[in-house]
Amino acid sequence: MSNIVKPKSDLKVRTLSAITMLIVAGTVIVTGGVLFTVFVTIIGAGLIYEFWGLVRKISNNLLGRAAWMLGGLIYIGTAIWQLISIRTSADGDPYFIFAVLGAVIAVDVGAYFAGRAIGGPKIAPKISPSKTWAGLFGGFIGASVVTAIYMLYAFGLFEGFVGNPMASTFWTFVPLTGLAIAVTAQAGDFFESWMKRRAGVKDSGNLIPGHGGLFDRVDGLLAILFGLSVINWLS
Repeated sequence: MSNIVKPKSDLKVRTLSAITMLIVAGTVIVTGGVLFTVFVTIIGAGLIYEFWGLVRKISNNLLGRAAWMLGGLIYIGTAIWQLISIRTSADGDPYFIFAVLGAVIAVDVGAYFAGRAIGGPKIAPKISPSKTWAGLFGGFIGASVVTAIYMLYAFGLFEGFVGNPMASTFWTFVPLTGLAIAVTAQAGDFFESWMKRRAGVKDSGNLIPGHGGLFDRVDGLLAILFGLSVINWLS
């Protein structure tokens, strides 16, 4: 009888890395100011570096690489600028950033558990074989829950729901926002997955133990921030 060696689980490493990232990010967000701006700018530079690493494998053409990088600089730069603007504005509210981060995480968690529990048809199997429509629905539920909690906090609905003028929009705003967040975050995920497939790599980098690169961790967040920037520009 042959001995089968099971692959070593990286759950412990992934968990420790995730906890470390949450502590560091949370501390920087609460602190704000120059520390926040410098930290986010460094993250942005790391994202551009990883983006370039993918582009080098996707295209050998100088013009093609230039076009890719121009798009990447606009996409990542706009998202980073939006994040800094939210926190450093005169009425900067760290809880709003926590709500955005929480919503993106909720999309991932909801999609993971709903996808595993329900399964069903894939959204785009050639790009991301693990993403299902059931997972998208789970992401929608997760994002809606976080949106509801933030709206209850931001508009004082915890103190009194009945009679509050914002209460009338609650049942419309929450599901629409939850759906928009889930779809946008998943789109960001699909975009990065598509790039990685074209580049022939599993991860965008190996900076974060057990989690791959920066781009792997914030693909959905980048799409959300870019979307917020577009909305602000149009309004």
